[in-house]
Amino acid sequence: MASLPSVVIGNAVKFDPEFRKLTPTSTLQFEKCYSSSTKELDKSFESFSLEFREALSFITQGGNTDELESSSYVPLLQECINNNSVSGVESIHAHITKTGFSQELFLMTFLVNAYAKCGTMDRARRVFDNLSQRNVVTWTSLMSGYVHNSQPEFAISVFKEMLEIHGYIVKYDIEYDASIGNALCSLYSKCRNLGMAIKAFKRIEEKNVISWTAAISACGDNGNSAMGLDMFVQMLSEGVNPNEITLTSVLSACCTMQALDVGSQIHSLTIKLGYGSDLPVTNSIMYLYLKSGYISEAKKIFDGMNTISLVTWNAMIAGHAEMTSVAEDGLSAHLCGIEALKIFQRMKKSGLKPDLYTFSSVLTVCSSLVALEQGEQIHAQTIKTGFLSDVVVGTALVNMYNKCGSIDRATKAFVEMSIRTLISWTSMITAFAQHGLSQQALQLFEDMRFVGVRPNKITFVGVLSACSQAGMVDEALAYYEMMKNEYKINPVMDHHACLIDMFVRLGRIDEAFEFIKKSDLTPNEFIWSILIAGCRSQGKLELGFYAAEQLLQLKPKDSETYFLLLNMYFSAGRWKDVSRVRKMMRDEKVDKLTDWSWISIRDKVYTFKFGTKKHHPSDEVAKFLEDLVDRARTLGYNVDTNLEVVDEGKEEPTALAAPHSEKLAVAFGLLNTSKATHIRVIKSISMCRDCHNFIKIVSTLTSRTIIIRDSKRLHKFVNGKCSCGDFGGLI
Repeated sequence: MASLPSVVIGNAVKFDPEFRKLTPTSTLQFEKCYSSSTKELDKSFESFSLEFREALSFITQGGNTDELESSSYVPLLQECINNNSVSGVESIHAHITKTGFSQELFLMTFLVNAYAKCGTMDRARRVFDNLSQRNVVTWTSLMSGYVHNSQPEFAISVFKEMLEIHGYIVKYDIEYDASIGNALCSLYSKCRNLGMAIKAFKRIEEKNVISWTAAISACGDNGNSAMGLDMFVQMLSEGVNPNEITLTSVLSACCTMQALDVGSQIHSLTIKLGYGSDLPVTNSIMYLYLKSGYISEAKKIFDGMNTISLVTWNAMIAGHAEMTSVAEDGLSAHLCGIEALKIFQRMKKSGLKPDLYTFSSVLTVCSSLVALEQGEQIHAQTIKTGFLSDVVVGTALVNMYNKCGSIDRATKAFVEMSIRTLISWTSMITAFAQHGLSQQALQLFEDMRFVGVRPNKITFVGVLSACSQAGMVDEALAYYEMMKNEYKINPVMDHHACLIDMFVRLGRIDEAFEFIKKSDLTPNEFIWSILIAGCRSQGKLELGFYAAEQLLQLKPKDSETYFLLLNMYFSAGRWKDVSRVRKMMRDEKVDKLTDWSWISIRDKVYTFKFGTKKHHPSDEVAKFLEDLVDRARTLGYNVDTNLEVVDEGKEEPTALAAPHSEKLAVAFGLLNTSKATHIRVIKSISMCRDCHNFIKIVSTLTSRTIIIRDSKRLHKFVNGKCSCGDFGGLI
């Protein structure tokens, strides 16, 4: 017996015998296509992999069809999609017809999808129209194809056809049937109509576990996880036991809602029902604990697994990656990121190959850690494994290089993307804006519009931020009007913050307040903080005190906000206000401001903390820092004595007696890296004006690029200039 090429057997799936009961048919049209495409086989598939050509040759030129499964065609069609080869899809379609697999719904649905992804909707529609049966996935594939090919009007037409089918179901009074009702519920859910999905569910007379699962999944898929949990409770109260799919869906809802208490009870229920070793269920439980910050519980589940799939590894990596953004403090977030990279290395040693989800998560971690070296290693692996061409991975690379301060590499990654989505364009526009490259950001925005990609509200945040950085008032206001009038996007707080930020940067404080009044805007904490910093920097104390009162009325929770207010009141000698703010901090249980910085050198993390002897630098670092300060003074640097630190329980300001943490981290980095290496530091809070001025001068003294990412923005110091345009040093 001839052996099948690996691309075929590796993806073969056994189907239910019911699929083989239908009589195979063929058409003259596809017989002709098959004949002609076989002759042109070598020419048509020259750019395809050798493994693909061997597999296709086997099934089209004498292979034993008894050895084939319908799923053998799926990887071949997928490679045609990857190569955008219509002729390839046609050749495989012809052979599917010849071998009698054209009655298998799963395969024909994938064929509809293949034609659609290759941009030939007429052929996709023809296949769809000739199907003897269709399910919700088939309908959705056709609709998605029309949307993918920018033909939304046809997608709506297909949706209306489905509604007619529902009409027939109602007419013949069969919607109470469980199988019909379940299908309708899933259909409407995938069409993003939760209301109709629930109505279809409620009409079912004898609801089974599949019915309840369809409804619960519909709630989760359409953004109403709370309703999904309520339905799960109702399901249990009616005596219906969940299956593994139900449990996975409801655990996903718990993740979305951060409902750990409910999730823990469901965890116990899974064990009671015998699903304690079910891999998808276990993965969901583990991810819930990770997302809720219970790392040790998640690790306990992970370590107890007999089989660890790629999905499991991905869940662990993604969970730790997400913890970097929700951890209690910056240092904890950093340690979670380091652990995620360690898990990734363990996964590779286990022999499993990462997929696009793995790479996306790991690149996100590298972004959070400002870990350029590790990010470059991951980049190399995406090239080696072939995932670089994936748009998700490409966009993650753009974000990683941007957040690591390498705008040139981010630009290169963007230019090399074979396909770009709105998210890709927006990421690159935002990257240019964050690096102070406003003209490049605006030019890219115009390029995006030129190729027909419609911007969203996040895109306009990047555009307005670019205008703000460059002080381009007329352009900013024009884009603001374009957003509202041409694209019908209602402004949100971030858009207003960009414009106010722009006026403050330019010293036009009065215009910033006038804009707020004219826009009938109720500023948030961030906007009031911008105004306070601007007023304080420009000596407009009365306006600053007014903004401070407005900010205090919001009862902020951010400790940095109170630090800003306390420093302003300290500087003005308003001791009653100092006491009032401190009392508010106690009442609101605001955490004490903690100044941490850390730097990673050769995969080892070094941390520095202001004001704690335990973390004071070595004599060598302290001496080097003192030397830097002396040299900086020759270039005009003066320690800003107007800045004070806030010591709990003291009513008088205390002059700075020790260097802030980023100065220590930068000094350590300069001592322990080569002259060609960029210094990359993460700081838990915002940089102060004094540190900002000092690091600018240090970048000139040492001819080194210094990148500091604080809690508000990225600062890239090169030759005495910062990418933030010095706005980051207003506090």
